[in-house]
Amino acid sequence: MTDLFAPLQSLKEGRWFKLICGASFQHLPAVRSLTLAYTLAGADCIDVAADPAVIAAAQEALQVAKTLSGEAEKRGFKSQGNLPFLMVSLNDGEDPHFRKAEFNPLKCPQDCHRPCESICPAQAIVFNGIKDNYSGVVSQKCYGCGRCIPICPYDIIYTSSYMTTPGAIAPLVMSTGVDAVEIHTQVGRLAEFQRLWQAISPWVEQLKLVAISCPDGEGMIDYLKAIYDLMHPRPHALIWQTDGRPMSGDIGDGTTLAAVKLGQKVLTAQLPGYVQLAGGTNSYTVAKLKAMELLNDFRLPILDFGLEDSNLKSKIRNPKSKISGVAYGSYARVLLSPILEQLENKEVSKTNVKAIVRLEEDDVLLWQAVELAHSLVSQLKSQQER
Repeated sequence: MTDLFAPLQSLKEGRWFKLICGASFQHLPAVRSLTLAYTLAGADCIDVAADPAVIAAAQEALQVAKTLSGEAEKRGFKSQGNLPFLMVSLNDGEDPHFRKAEFNPLKCPQDCHRPCESICPAQAIVFNGIKDNYSGVVSQKCYGCGRCIPICPYDIIYTSSYMTTPGAIAPLVMSTGVDAVEIHTQVGRLAEFQRLWQAISPWVEQLKLVAISCPDGEGMIDYLKAIYDLMHPRPHALIWQTDGRPMSGDIGDGTTLAAVKLGQKVLTAQLPGYVQLAGGTNSYTVAKLKAMELLNDFRLPILDFGLEDSNLKSKIRNPKSKISGVAYGSYARVLLSPILEQLENKEVSKTNVKAIVRLEEDDVLLWQAVELAHSLVSQLKSQQER
């Protein structure tokens, strides 16, 4: 496997940027628009649900981005040389990323002030929708953050979870031409992880990357080591995704602290592969990493090990002691939500059939979206441009 892929180079250089559309987010127009905007802004990886329709929407956006790369260059958005990797998320058991909120709107009292509707970051909860008079959870938009559950005054909101079925989903996903796979697991699920790994192992050689996403827990490092021992054949490139505070990056700057803390913990273990933050990441994350000297500074030369000067030793570029990249989910999506909302409401009528305008069909909104996406992507990429 060559390292000439631009995304892998970003990973090695500590400037890897991943967009998380959401493991259970299936709103096709939004997935398509997010993929297009963040690709043109220089993202290295687009992570989507393991759903053929979602994968197809993302792939279509990647091809559109390819045709617009020249225009993006003219507008000052640096091309990464290659398209980003397309990644799909799988799970080996119960996981908050793989669930949907549900409730019966008929049980909602008329005088309820509907806090669930206002707190939903995906605008997935509606009452008497303008277009179709629908009330309830728009399943395709819900990505399982769960914020609506504790805030419901009448305790009628619940979640419905689902699991990856290895025998059914793995061949389907691998046949769609994805570049990478992310497996969501948790401490204590070694047998479940092994079953899922065995199901996808026939396709590991054709994958450019495998990521393991795991939240903190007692015995986490030992669990990750045990996972690594099970992984045969070995993936060409391996990322340990530290899921600090899942699906919370849009809440406030402080949520990134959990991701950074967990990243430090995994770095200390010196596991084979790269460490990438997720879970609570936002516009504060890169600044925090730089302040803590957890991102490589590529203005420094690469030096040989074995030096006597301790001051010189501290300047050695060692990827194993640094964060290699950051994944952004809820924050990245909410950042573009004003553009996506305008696009969704901008309908055109063709032979009495209403259709949503695609992002590339509105030149103003397209480049506004790319500019917003670039404001986040460039935080990681700019350290290469100094």
